[in-house]
Amino acid sequence: MSQKIIYLTESGFQKLKAELDHLRSVERPAITAQIAEARDKGDLSENAEYDAAKEAQGMLEMRIANLEAQLANARILDESKIDTSKVQILSRVRLMNHKTKKEVEYTLVSESEANLKEGKLAVGTPIGKALLGKKVGDMVEVNAPVGIIHFEVLEIGI
Repeated sequence: MSQKIIYLTESGFQKLKAELDHLRSVERPAITAQIAEARDKGDLSENAEYDAAKEAQGMLEMRIANLEAQLANARILDESKIDTSKVQILSRVRLMNHKTKKEVEYTLVSESEANLKEGKLAVGTPIGKALLGKKVGDMVEVNAPVGIIHFEVLEIGI
């Protein structure tokens, strides 16, 4: 099964790695202990605790496998080699919303690093896709769930 390459910052890569380490070293042993405890309570055919623990174990193992795949296919981006003449992943973009006349600023990141509260917008979102390749002064039309939005690219940086 071939996974697509994901692009991460160094901090995003380290965050995923730390989560994987935590799941392996803390969560996995805890669920194993829950299964053992539930098993000790007797008949497994009517043991809701055992069923719940086994289901939690399955979900945990899926998350671990997903993180392992992401890390195996991750490419760490070198911020010093980012071209600031056009919008691309890791670009910090300042935009003017022409309808509201408000400025917004986003940093385009991979889906796993996206966090709107921190101004990190996934490149796979409608706005992220529309911004890719644009230059300062370009007008961007985004067909968003709230309707069509018109932005002007004011600044591109890192």
